[in-house]
Amino acid sequence: CGSCLQVPADFKALIQRFYHLQSERLETYRLFEEGHEAYLRTGPHYDFDHYKQLVHEITQAFCGISKEVLELKGKLHHEFDRPDLSEHIEKLQCKEKQKLELTARLQLARQRAQDHPEDEDCQEKIQEIKHEIIKNKEALSEIMQDFKYDSEECD
Repeated sequence: CGSCLQVPADFKALIQRFYHLQSERLETYRLFEEGHEAYLRTGPHYDFDHYKQLVHEITQAFCGISKEVLELKGKLHHEFDRPDLSEHIEKLQCKEKQKLELTARLQLARQRAQDHPEDEDCQEKIQEIKHEIIKNKEALSEIMQDFKYDSEECD
């Protein structure tokens, strides 16, 4: 398309920033997982204060990332006239919120399973949530692929 041969550098920078934020988000999840595993090892007398601090820091990190992602979304829509891309981000944010809720539910289920090894329902619950997380991750990667495709079509 001749109309978009000249992709502005700041558009490219914005797209790069978005990818960077997404990888920061993944890194934050990794820290959250590791922190929760460490917390489970402190059972049965859990070091809850330490874990609460971790949850607080993780929440802060996710809020910061989301805030900036939403700013990028606004810029894509209004400054670059790319409502298609801002819509992908809208969907992504929704799925990310769901992923965080599922992750929290999984962590609670894991602790419950550890505290009640005799209860088979706990293991079932874990498998159920893990399955939902897999579906969520598939949806997220599909959105990211759509975003990548649509943002590169002018390159």
